[in-house]
Amino acid sequence: MSETDVSGDQKQQQQQQQPVPLQDSTNKTSKFTDVADALGHGNGLDSYGNRFKARMPVDRYASEYNMNHPKRGLALIFNHEHFEIPQLKARTGTNVDCENLAATLKYLDFDVRVYKDLKLRDVQKEVEKVAMMDHSEHDCVSITILSHGELGYLYAKDCQYKLDIIWSYFTANRCPTLAGKPKVFFIQACQGDQLDAGVSLAERTETDSAGSMSYKIPSHADFLIAYSTIPGFYSWRNTQKGSWFMQSLCQELNQHGKKYDLLTLLTFVAQRVAYDFESNTPDIPMMHQQKQIPCVTTMLTRLLRFTEK
Repeated sequence: MSETDVSGDQKQQQQQQQPVPLQDSTNKTSKFTDVADALGHGNGLDSYGNRFKARMPVDRYASEYNMNHPKRGLALIFNHEHFEIPQLKARTGTNVDCENLAATLKYLDFDVRVYKDLKLRDVQKEVEKVAMMDHSEHDCVSITILSHGELGYLYAKDCQYKLDIIWSYFTANRCPTLAGKPKVFFIQACQGDQLDAGVSLAERTETDSAGSMSYKIPSHADFLIAYSTIPGFYSWRNTQKGSWFMQSLCQELNQHGKKYDLLTLLTFVAQRVAYDFESNTPDIPMMHQQKQIPCVTTMLTRLLRFTEK
């Protein structure tokens, strides 16, 4: 690539987890006992002592999410270019990412809302506002964060935060009108300061019944979080064309977004990023000709396909 590639410059932070004993949890439908790999377990009640209940958006054993609601849903884009934190440089090229993704999500019938350089309290305010809305007529929700990051943290304009501060607003118990519906997150940010020089490959030739009236789902089901890079590593951004991940994501969604399911599309996104890009920083030899691979965390329980509206 002819333009300059840049990445974040953050410190890694790792937290050690202490081992904890197993805790029994009674399963009334079986003579056997389930155990949780944790000290305690929840009781399935909200803060008022009520059982969590939500409307079923799709049959229990359906293979695909119901994408036939009147509206696709909201798509929030939090675009961070400038920061109040002295060591964080301006993210040149992020506005290209933002514009391209907004156009792509509109093509997929989302109601797109863009926010620029918000402080954390304002990010939370907007997210909470959306989580409290009635999404009964929506297929899903999408949230994108374009920012600096490091291992375990993202940056708002004024401070760092953990992603779970954002997605926890949309768990089934906190946002019941999105229960059983996809919650999709796209994260363009570094996850550390490690570099991936890649490896050269030589070319060679080688020859319950469907009629169930109700069912329970985990509060954290139906999330998908697509990160631009794997934990611990840089995420690259071209100063004129935008980030490698967002370029590839928009290309795949524009070409095949209404044909293939999202996990298939993200596999092709990973292929584009892995094979089509290499950092171009000849003035900084250590960072020259580096590679990148996206990473997907999925709690989806069905295929997600953005079918025609």
